[in-house]
Formats: sequence, structure tokens, C-alpha cells
Amino acid sequence: MSFLEIILIAVGLAMDSFAVSITAGLILKEFSSKHFIRIAFYMGFFQALMPVIGWMIGVSFKHYIVSFDHWIAFLLLLGLGGKMIYDDLKCVDECCCFDPQKRLVVMGLALATSIDALVIGVNFAFLDMSIIMPIYTIGIVSFVLSLIGVFVGCHLGTKVKMKFTLIGGVILIGLGVNILNEHLSQAS
Repeated sequence: MSFLEIILIAVGLAMDSFAVSITAGLILKEFSSKHFIRIAFYMGFFQALMPVIGWMIGVSFKHYIVSFDHWIAFLLLLGLGGKMIYDDLKCVDECCCFDPQKRLVVMGLALATSIDALVIGVNFAFLDMSIIMPIYTIGIVSFVLSLIGVFVGCHLGTKVKMKFTLIGGVILIGLGVNILNEHLSQAS
């Protein structure tokens, strides 16, 4: 997997965190570096931690499914991307009732938005990849995008209306199709 693909995966994974960070910024409404850093740190930390856990799970049973792992990677990315698109399309009100000033609330949101990163970690194990570069990339991209998200939400408020989760879902589905295409073309 190329560095560009890892960046695209990181951006795709960070879209949930970015959307939650924008919402947090909307709720905060005033600049506070303490809250900006806390939200971005937890989002980046959990997005980096979950692939490691998934990778460890994947490595432990990879040898049982090596002949069809590319199909699993494709189906997992398709499912994750599809779920992100579905969730984005069914969501009417982006602003939810949570207090982004509370550490446990932010940790819970960071954990919830990073579950898909666990599955990506399993995919990395199936693809026989080293986990080091992807986790740093995913963590840094999530941190930066979350920091930007809080800033955007805080300063621009309701002027920004983009479907960030939808974009992330499309990216993950595209990567799944690419992985499947690469493995099928290598097999023939």
C-alpha cells in the first residue's frame, strides 16, 4: 500500500472525528486552546490506537484466511464506507446535545468515532503491512483535522455545511475497490 493510500485512509477515518469536532466547536462558540487541544488529542489518540488493536487481532488469525483476505478487506471497507454514508444521509440535525468541555464526553466521542479504525487495523494485518507508519499518519491526520474542525465550528459556526462523513465513506469504499482490484489483477 502506498503512502498516498495510507493518507487517504487516514483522511477517510478522520472524517467522523472532523465532523464531531466541528459540532464541538459550534457548541463551544468561543476560542479556548485547552478545549481545542483536548478534543484534537483524544480524536488523534484513539484513531491511532484502534488500528494497533485491530492489527494485533488480525495478525493472530491471518494465516487462516490468507487466500481470501482481500475480499474481507474489500467487504469491511465497503461496509464501513456504506455505514458512514448511510449515517450521514439519515442525520437531519448535525448538532447533538453533548458538552465538549467534559473530558469523559470527548473520550467517549473519540472512542465511538474510532471503531472503524479498528477494522482498518485488521485490514493492515491481512495485507501484511507494518503498522508503524499508518498509525502515526492516522493519528497525526486525525489530530490536525480535528483541530481544524473545532476551529471551523467555533469561528465559522453554521456558515459551513459540508457532508464530511459522506466524503469519508466514499473514500473508504474507493480504497476497498482499489484493494480488491489490485489483488484480483495480481492473481490473474
